[in-house]
Amino acid sequence: MAHKIKPAMYQAFGLHISSEINLPELVTTARIGGADVEIRLGDLSEDWRAAQVEDDFYAFEDDRFLFYVPEVAIYGIRGGRQIMVSPLAGAEDKRIRLYLLGTCMGAILMQRRTLPLHGSAVVIDGRAYAFIGESGAGKSTLAAAFRSRGYRLLTDDVIAIASGGEDGGTPVVMPAYPQQKLWQESIEGLGLQSDRYRHLYLSKYAIPVTSDFSIDAVPLAGAFELSRTDEDEVTLSRCQVLERLALLRIHTYRPFLISRLAGDQWHFSTVTGMAGKIDVYRLQRPAGGFSAQEMADAVLRTVLEEEKVLQG
Repeated sequence: MAHKIKPAMYQAFGLHISSEINLPELVTTARIGGADVEIRLGDLSEDWRAAQVEDDFYAFEDDRFLFYVPEVAIYGIRGGRQIMVSPLAGAEDKRIRLYLLGTCMGAILMQRRTLPLHGSAVVIDGRAYAFIGESGAGKSTLAAAFRSRGYRLLTDDVIAIASGGEDGGTPVVMPAYPQQKLWQESIEGLGLQSDRYRHLYLSKYAIPVTSDFSIDAVPLAGAFELSRTDEDEVTLSRCQVLERLALLRIHTYRPFLISRLAGDQWHFSTVTGMAGKIDVYRLQRPAGGFSAQEMADAVLRTVLEEEKVLQG
């Protein structure tokens, strides 16, 4: 179970985070005071019992979102500035942090009107490219394939995208933290060994990312939606504007939270503006076999072709 420590300062998702829980995944910072988000330990058991619970796991109260994970913790996310964590008996620290850095941070970003997409992002020639899709589509694996080629990782699982300011400028991806989560099948497909990494759950492992992590925010140039196909080869196609809108909504992180935490109008305006400024593609891979490197080849060909067009 998580133990309370003297608040330490971290940075992730473009935020300075003060935490009473040790967060070894995050980058520490020497900044004193002025945290954007505070993570505190507390007891939310009575709050949860008194709440109007939806679907057994969620409750919404004014500016607070309550989130219950059986055998792990109750989390209270308030106003884009505070996360209260109430660990349950016997909960493992790594499981508490898993949801804290996932669903809780996604909720915080929404409350702060920063768009969270579900996926991974890498830096190619000074621009960010996002890999979005359903769970198991291969987003993290594709990002790891790019890392194996020397490209830098920006984020894994939650992609925090700043809108570009009031002038409607280019959207920007904020760096998360230097870690990926990969299934053992992907680790083996990339020629790595799972026994070198920290086990998370089932056959998923935490992969530390050190020198090949981008600590700087990077302009977003495009997004690739990953999915499986019955075809034998990797295929890639460019999406029209209306398709882009649908994909950006579908692959927003925890989309069921949009209307309750950020508002449908804000989300529609945000993805509409983004759809007009970035390229979006459908990237399909064969259902069988390991095709991460072929997918990386397809992405790189497309990116290089777009750069040639832009350069005239």
